[in-house]
Amino acid sequence: MARLRLVIRLFMAAMLLAMFVARPAAADDRSLPSFAPACHAATSLDQTAQAMVPRGSWTCSNDGWRAGAPVVWLRFEAQSWNDALPPRQFFSRIARFEAISFHALDTDGTMRTARFDEAAGRPFPAGPVFQLPLPEITPQTSLLLVRIEGPHSVPLLTEARITHDQSRAEWSQTNMLLLAFVVGMLVLPLLFDINFFIVLRERFVVLHAVMVGAMMVYVTFAGGLITAFVTVPVAAMAIITALSSTIGIGLSAIFLAAFLERGAQSRLMRRITIAVGYFTIIVPGFFAFQFDATQPFDDQAYLIAFLPVLVIISAAVVEALLRGSRSARFIAMAWAPVIIATIERLLRGLGWHVGPPSLDQMLYIAVGIEVVVISLAIADRFLALRRERDAALTEARMLEQLSTRDSLTGLMNRRAIEARFDQLLAQGFHTFALVDLDRFKSINDLHGHQIGDAALVACAGALRTEGDRNSIAVRLGGEEFVVLLRGERTLERAEALRQAIPQRIATEVSGLSLPVTASMGVIVLADGDRHKMAFSEFYARADALMYEAKAAGRNRLAYARLTVFNTAPKNRRKRRAADKAA
Repeated sequence: MARLRLVIRLFMAAMLLAMFVARPAAADDRSLPSFAPACHAATSLDQTAQAMVPRGSWTCSNDGWRAGAPVVWLRFEAQSWNDALPPRQFFSRIARFEAISFHALDTDGTMRTARFDEAAGRPFPAGPVFQLPLPEITPQTSLLLVRIEGPHSVPLLTEARITHDQSRAEWSQTNMLLLAFVVGMLVLPLLFDINFFIVLRERFVVLHAVMVGAMMVYVTFAGGLITAFVTVPVAAMAIITALSSTIGIGLSAIFLAAFLERGAQSRLMRRITIAVGYFTIIVPGFFAFQFDATQPFDDQAYLIAFLPVLVIISAAVVEALLRGSRSARFIAMAWAPVIIATIERLLRGLGWHVGPPSLDQMLYIAVGIEVVVISLAIADRFLALRRERDAALTEARMLEQLSTRDSLTGLMNRRAIEARFDQLLAQGFHTFALVDLDRFKSINDLHGHQIGDAALVACAGALRTEGDRNSIAVRLGGEEFVVLLRGERTLERAEALRQAIPQRIATEVSGLSLPVTASMGVIVLADGDRHKMAFSEFYARADALMYEAKAAGRNRLAYARLTVFNTAPKNRRKRRAADKAA
């Protein structure tokens, strides 16, 4: 456990170092600048570009951003790029919209317009952005108005920029390598989950595997890494990003309820945790599709619907920590950075604060840390469950032994031998010897049951041959024992065991007035592999022979050799004749 904690701490330190070394470069550090809008405004659909030229109706601060308006306008003024090359490209965060129109106004009143629908947006080869070409910007251009119809996301508005060089919109190579590293981090836990599930058929392993898959999809699409390999439409990227996030977060709550140890959650909290997980998958999942009909409210509804799951997950982890849950410690360590980064992303998405898109990398790194730490938690839980399973198996074996062993002598009991009888016969144990101590009742009457029990234990010791795999001793009950033998000279070996009984009892049990002898009835099967008789039939035949030995004066052996044929009914008379002859 100390080594596991050390590994976690080293991993966390490495991630913090990676975040510091590979921190995103700010837009101001780039050699060729990109330009942010000076003002923004929200209007109805019938508002024209000419009516938006005056500054009076604009908000020229980072307050009041709304994605639910029918139309949002962005205002770019010429003085922002006067000393630089004129902009040629518009780019922004990938999100759904109906159409984007550009209106370039010259000082002489000339206005050049270009309009594009959502399908015209082209994602960059790397980065979570798309681009559209601007109408011609000339030295006489004084104003650029951008009309965004039906926007579904505040970051689509707040992160909009114009630039001369489209490479200004891309993340740095270091940032993309870091993103690829995070995706690579997610592959290993997925492989671990598959291997864990092969050994540990637990539901939480499957849930975590699906979580990891959803987070891989989210990081790949939300970070724009997918565009380095294939071209994906803007609408598809926006929907897949939002939907994978809802699935991953919703499954996190369901995973939490399944993963925590029994007793780490109250019954009510567990039900609430599972319910809020399904709620998150269904409700924000619906808004993730960003239908045209839900455009006025789906952005806020999508983000606000995440608040219950964040609150419930936090409360559930705190409750589990207070109840002493070991798993909750891992989860708290793994999910704290994700919850903080998610809250920041929600606030930015709601327009409550404006920040650069590079802040998303903190969420991606937090997701990578979360998945790896949870994988360590699953490994720890796997070891704990394995210990519990081994303890349970040991206890089950002990209980099985108690149920199949005679408590006094330690020999197998009748239940055990009857269950294995056919198997033992198939293994060659064809000699069935029934042993009964002579006049054992008088021993109990004269000397007491304690002496009688000691005699039974000594008898069992005489019949039990340590290291001999060709004989098995069984106590049927009372003073009756059975010995099964295989191999050569089984009849002579059975007689030797019978004769050893009086000597063993005399040696180990003191105070007996007379020697304790034994009578034995033995059946030797000549064709045991083809027998069709049950244990009770063998017992009945051996019992009859044993009583013949007692009737002949006790302290002796009576035996019979049986040949058992697997024959049709017409040959059963011959089989009975053979029995009589034996």
